[in-house]
Amino acid sequence: MTLKIIKLSLRAIYNNKMRSFLTMLGIIIGVMAVVILVSITQNATSGITDSIASMGSDQITASITGEDASVSRDSIETLNSYSVIAKTAPVITTNETVKHNDETGSYSILGVTNNYFDVQDVTIQSGRLITDSDIEWTTNVAVIGTEAATDLFGTWDVVGGTITIGERNYKVIGVLEEQGSSLVGSDDSKILIPYTTAERITGQKSVSTFYIKASSSNSVNVAINMVESFLLQATRDEDSFTVSNQSDVLDTMDDVNNTMSLLLAGIAAISLLVGGIGIMNIMLVSVTERTREIGIRKAVGAKRQHIMLQFLCESCILSVLGGLIGLVLSAAIVGIYNTVAGSSATINWSIGLAAIAFCAVIGVLFGSYPAAKASRLQPIDALHTS
Repeated sequence: MTLKIIKLSLRAIYNNKMRSFLTMLGIIIGVMAVVILVSITQNATSGITDSIASMGSDQITASITGEDASVSRDSIETLNSYSVIAKTAPVITTNETVKHNDETGSYSILGVTNNYFDVQDVTIQSGRLITDSDIEWTTNVAVIGTEAATDLFGTWDVVGGTITIGERNYKVIGVLEEQGSSLVGSDDSKILIPYTTAERITGQKSVSTFYIKASSSNSVNVAINMVESFLLQATRDEDSFTVSNQSDVLDTMDDVNNTMSLLLAGIAAISLLVGGIGIMNIMLVSVTERTREIGIRKAVGAKRQHIMLQFLCESCILSVLGGLIGLVLSAAIVGIYNTVAGSSATINWSIGLAAIAFCAVIGVLFGSYPAAKASRLQPIDALHTS
């Protein structure tokens, strides 16, 4: 009997193909919305999370934001005496116009010490690093990223070349390893110069940002506490500085991901509920159209539960079939998106299957009323239809 009811349901859907498709359209769009959005969003957040995690769990960033707060480079270097802190690296950041022959561009200029390369895990592919003697003598040398090298010279083989930053010429002494993009832009377009040289360019004498490398990942929290105590003593204002670790950023990203998941789940639920209302409306129309059929079936012995089961079956098939079509279309659209955008987003099949299971629930929920109405019809109701 169950198999026969399924066959009858499929036949009824097939006999009204266009109407069935339009009925499923709300479900199709709802499933596509949630699967595509979740897949693309998860791919984006995964890339950001990997980028943050690659920075290292033993790295700490300190920023001094108070207008009256003043911390010198020499005082920051005293933090190196603590056993839980391996190295510190103050940084001066500015944007300057950089030229080489006819090529000109605006680049991020970082004034760094020799410790910066170790603290930030930055390596070079050719040439040499900025040394302590460069800091001491305020030399005009630069280590540039691969993107800056390509833009200005047309090649990565630029060691020994000359660039103009502002009004002064700088000798290129090294080229950084290709790093890719981070949260603040492309790391390959940065240009590193000695810290003291950056002080001369900007006129900045106090430190606004510095990086700390803890002696181990297990001592990060202790190192953070020490840096906070140091800055509190130096600035006398706990609101004038921030100290953070990559784990803090990752925790924030987790919170954002959870919020986004709830938001997308809400969007999907609303879309599927709208689709379910569409199914209920069409099933009510179907009950009216098939009153004669139902009355005759009741007259020849069909029971109430058989009629109800058939209409519930039709409603569920419409809903689940719409979900499957939406999932297939989602996979196709994500594939096209990857090709066009050069992305590597993948379908979250667990979300897709959960959406289809929810579609089945929607089918039962919104098909119950039309099914109950159909099952209450009596054989005599067939006489009231032409």
